[in-house]
Amino acid sequence: MSAILTPKAIKTALAGERVALVGGAGFIGHNLALGLREYGAKVLLIDNLMQNNLLANISDTEVDPFRRELNFNFLRQRFEMLRDVGVEIASADARSMIDLENALRKFSPTKIVHLAAISSAVEAKKMPGHCFDLQLITLRNVLEYTQLRPDEVNQVVFMSSSTVYGDFKTQTVDENVRPQPYGIYANTKFMGERLVRTYNDQYGLNVSIIRPSALYGERCISRRVSQAFIENALMGKPLMLEGGGDGRLDFTYILDLVDGIIRSMAVESVPGASHTFNITYGNARTILELANIVKDVVPSAELREVPRNKIKPIRGTLSTQRAEEQLNFKAQWPLETGYRRYCEWYVEQWERVQAKVGANLM
Repeated sequence: MSAILTPKAIKTALAGERVALVGGAGFIGHNLALGLREYGAKVLLIDNLMQNNLLANISDTEVDPFRRELNFNFLRQRFEMLRDVGVEIASADARSMIDLENALRKFSPTKIVHLAAISSAVEAKKMPGHCFDLQLITLRNVLEYTQLRPDEVNQVVFMSSSTVYGDFKTQTVDENVRPQPYGIYANTKFMGERLVRTYNDQYGLNVSIIRPSALYGERCISRRVSQAFIENALMGKPLMLEGGGDGRLDFTYILDLVDGIIRSMAVESVPGASHTFNITYGNARTILELANIVKDVVPSAELREVPRNKIKPIRGTLSTQRAEEQLNFKAQWPLETGYRRYCEWYVEQWERVQAKVGANLM
């Protein structure tokens, strides 16, 4: 199976496919849309632009004016890049079946990728009902749409999370490890997996479940630790190392994740197939190692030890062996090159915005 998934074979497999990305204007979604267009697939983004997007950036009173302008610059880049490659965008709320069905019916997708979610376990704990709506109500509507048009949609891809594993009991976990999610975010992701598998079992829906980990990359505004560290360094704020920075995460560059997702959509599957893949770099690194790269790029960065946040699970390496064997997937961006590239890009973007708006907004 893996031998056929060359770039040429992927392009052939995706020719004629119409892919709808629900919650697709976010960090993962817009990068995935760009990747899919490179392989020739038609792409529709469905998003209400509220979660980690334009409306949130404008209305969030906790974001200072400079960072608001910086985020707006990233968001503008997203939409300009999407426009330039011909990605369609529908403004719709996927929590509403009417909104979602109207947007999808006009596009007639052959594949649907569910991406709608809160991107942080900490934020999910603050807003459990909102997390539930974004991650499960929207998924229910996607799955119900497949029932309305069972002969049109040949695959649903569900974006899950490495947090479904809970605290890692071993240094490395694979897809056969029984999930033990903790907290609102992880449990709604796992419930989403169960729903997707149920539709696969009951109705023969072809599904793929993707478990990413510790993402980073250009044009992210979600304040993941990778972004928070470089931002704090540039603002002269300390980089908080929980437990001294000994926590380990399988940091994954966004381009590696996009490659793995696209491969999961291109692989030849029998009708009614169900696959679950860890799509990560495949080697956990410490938070301290991440911070040290920031300090190398921004020498003035201050590292400060703080107590560990108990809501965050103890994690480690996610085995990518299944993806390597079945999808011919191999991550290309280790932390030393991928994260450094991201940090250097961030510094450049920071300085551009600073020159544009002036230091008085700092």
